[in-house]
Parts: sequence; structure tokens; C-alpha cells
Amino acid sequence: MISCKLVGLSRSYRSDIMKKEKEKVVKSMRKMRLYKREIKDKHILREIVAECDVVRIGAMDQEGMFIVPVNFGYEFLDDGDTERLILYFHGAPEGRKAEAFEACRQVALEMDCGHRLITGDYTCSYSYAYRSIMGNGTVERLDSDEQKIYGLTKVMEHMACGAAIDFNRSMLERAAVYRITVESFTGKERS
Repeated sequence: MISCKLVGLSRSYRSDIMKKEKEKVVKSMRKMRLYKREIKDKHILREIVAECDVVRIGAMDQEGMFIVPVNFGYEFLDDGDTERLILYFHGAPEGRKAEAFEACRQVALEMDCGHRLITGDYTCSYSYAYRSIMGNGTVERLDSDEQKIYGLTKVMEHMACGAAIDFNRSMLERAAVYRITVESFTGKERS
């Protein structure tokens, strides 16, 4: 259920949000218009996440919508029928991002990789190759040292694989570590 603070939003917009809240907002991603570019193979989806260095997180606060790019760590949890993507990242314990996540735990996310210019015979036939993941999820701040160490370890494993990992207590106290449970996501490729 969305826990967004609706201060500063128009009455009709607040009404729409409340209606969606009752219907459980995040059910699944909209069908992709260019379905031939959709990636459904879970091995390729995992490959894309592994290749990406930055996830862009879309959030909303009283000032409006905003996007925050962060480095991340991840894991895939497989419960048989479905595979769940979990993202971890860290930041300051105060500021716009921290306040927005506290006020509204629902976020959108995007990551992309494999960038390459596709040249054409004329100006409008140029394009760009990429592979991407888009999704929706719920963000939460991790509180215990054990949770923080786990999340930060995932970040280090992804961003600095093989680096020595040793967290000191004062650093753990100052850091805000977050986990996004991705409820739905899609992959797309333009080659």
C-alpha cells in the first residue's frame, strides 16, 4: 500500500492516488508496445543487470517527481515460479532522497547498458543500440548492522568485485543503506 504524503497535490490527483492505493498499485508492467524488443529470457535479464553500473530511481515528494542515479548491488531470489530482483544502495541518511523514500516507498527504476550508435543513410535513420531494465518496486531503509553489512557487501560485490570488504562501526552508523524489492520489471533490447 502506498504511504505517500499527499500534501501539495491537486485534489483530483490525490483522489487518483488513493483509488490506486486501494487497488494495489503495482500489479505488473504495462505490455511493451515494441514487443519484438522485449527480453523475457531470465538469463539475459540477469546479464543486463550484471552489466549495468547505475540504476536510476524515480521517486516523488512534495516538490514533484525526481530521478536519482546510484551505484547498486543486487541479488536474484528464485522461489520456483518467479524470480525476484532485489537491489541495494547507500546514501546519506538525510536530504531529499531519504525524505522522499520515507514518505512514499513506491519507486520506479531504470538501468541500461550496451550503448552503441547505429548509423543510417540519412539523418532520421540514425538510432541507438542499448539493453535496459525498467521496473517498479518498494524501497526500505535497512536498520540493523547485519542488514547494512549484507546490502553494502552486495554493492561491493557488484561494483568492486574482488576488493577487500571490511566495514567499521562508525561508517555503518552514518550510512543509510536501502533495499528495493522489485515487484515487476521488463527487459528491452535495441540492437
